[in-house]
Amino acid sequence: MEAPQTDTSSIGEETDESAAEHQRLVIVGSGIAALTAAIYAGRANNDPLLIEGDEPGGQLTLTTEVDNYPGFPDGINGSELINRMRKQAEKFGAEIEHGIVESVDDSTYPFELTLSNDTVYTADAVIAASGASARLLGIEGEDDLMGYGVSTCATCDGAFFQGEDMIVVGGGDAAMEEADFLTKFADTVYLVHRREEFRAEDYWIDRTMENVEEGDIELVRNTELTEIHGSPEDGVDHVHVVSHPDGHPKEKLEAGEDVEEDTMDVAAVFVAIGHTPNTNYLVDTGVELDDEGYIVTQGGRGGNQTMTDVEGIFGAGDVVDFHYQQAVTAAGMGSQAALDVDEWLAKEAPATPESEPVTADD
Repeated sequence: MEAPQTDTSSIGEETDESAAEHQRLVIVGSGIAALTAAIYAGRANNDPLLIEGDEPGGQLTLTTEVDNYPGFPDGINGSELINRMRKQAEKFGAEIEHGIVESVDDSTYPFELTLSNDTVYTADAVIAASGASARLLGIEGEDDLMGYGVSTCATCDGAFFQGEDMIVVGGGDAAMEEADFLTKFADTVYLVHRREEFRAEDYWIDRTMENVEEGDIELVRNTELTEIHGSPEDGVDHVHVVSHPDGHPKEKLEAGEDVEEDTMDVAAVFVAIGHTPNTNYLVDTGVELDDEGYIVTQGGRGGNQTMTDVEGIFGAGDVVDFHYQQAVTAAGMGSQAALDVDEWLAKEAPATPESEPVTADD
């Protein structure tokens, strides 16, 4: 038998491919959805590797007390809940690694994931549970007081400020829904918006106006926060704001125009100016993303609800769910994704002989 001919032009490519570490399942993310998926996948002997990104624990670590997660009648610190789930995932065999997934190649199977440090993994299945990052104001005091009176989740933190004055920043559906929810606890909710007109749907505008008539919400239009003052020990004390009758007062201030400056004494600031789903690594794949960048999954009533348009890639948590965005719903979707993965790997996953990996060039 003749010895096979070697194509020297592909030696480097073969070396790179052989250097890639293969995983049965890679989970991208580190929050509630990702860790729940890791727990379920570990118990199913699917040996998950969880790549935790640059914000280990996700948004829940920004919350000091989680009061609405089932099983904790006295509440639990957000970071502690994440740490407990992390240990539970590791107990069932999950491997957790720090890294940022830059891209996923779905033109090859197994899938190929490249990290920002050039580490490459191949995987039989992928769960995208990388969450969505709340958009922030980028003003003085916001980072220092996050979790101490500054929040991006009224449902999570509103009850801690019973009887206090609060601010909600934003002019869309999310802001008005947050403000409406906070009327259950606040003395007065100030809805601060940088323009005169709101961009929310008519339902939420009508509901907000009802709250205004009832004295529960006060509209503060053409106004923006510039600073948040307080301390982690005592929480938020007051905020600085600027106003201009034509709106966008910070732009006017930066342009040297005259603006009105003032302070507002409040105990909490809820930022509700939207979220950005962390899906950049999926842009060049066959995974369908909506106009905002959220993953579109199959849904429905049967199995494979978390499957994307690419068989073998699944989505879970806030990277899919732009509506509820609660820890408990993220956990539920994480378990669904792991169960969907297990069923898919057992019944439908393509064969991947170790000696002859299937690539787009074959």
